[in-house]
Amino acid sequence: MRKLAVIYHSAFGHTEHIARQICEGAQDVANMEVHLLKAEDLAGEPGQLLAFDGFILGSPTYFGGVSGVFKSFMDATGPLWRSQQLNGRLAAGFTVSSLAAGDKQSTLMALFVFCMQHGMLWVGNPILPEQHAGVPIEDAANRLGSWSGLMAQSSHSAPADPFAPGDVKTARMFGRNFSETLHQLAVPATEVPA
Repeated sequence: MRKLAVIYHSAFGHTEHIARQICEGAQDVANMEVHLLKAEDLAGEPGQLLAFDGFILGSPTYFGGVSGVFKSFMDATGPLWRSQQLNGRLAAGFTVSSLAAGDKQSTLMALFVFCMQHGMLWVGNPILPEQHAGVPIEDAANRLGSWSGLMAQSSHSAPADPFAPGDVKTARMFGRNFSETLHQLAVPATEVPA
């Protein structure tokens, strides 16, 4: 059994909606225990991360980066960084904003650098954009064309669920791919040297 934590911050429910879709896809893989965790709940007890084999991290993109709440969580992991206790674990990232680009790449890079500093191994997004195969763009997997992580576009000031069907499909595929990769590559958390 592998343990995966999907860790997110969501102010208006959009990022949480995508996090839940990722969890659904991740749970489709046998012997995968998936936990949906709020970044703000982990900031006070970052040692909880030691129980997991892999992490999918998600933040909305605010002004070209992670939200302040998510950054506080990242900063709280300093003691784990000093002793490199997360070294060798798998990680991936996702982000949501209301614009098609919205500088989401900057957010994914912030998540990537954070994971690299902890010695984690990054899993990208291998899903080919389906619009090239004739699927209508709103229904296409990876319609925003991101390979470094998952990007999704929410409607501005809308309820949390009106995402393009392609973004929801991509989130589920992304979660499933991560779970499959975790089974193939990861050393269980109990075996990672402290």
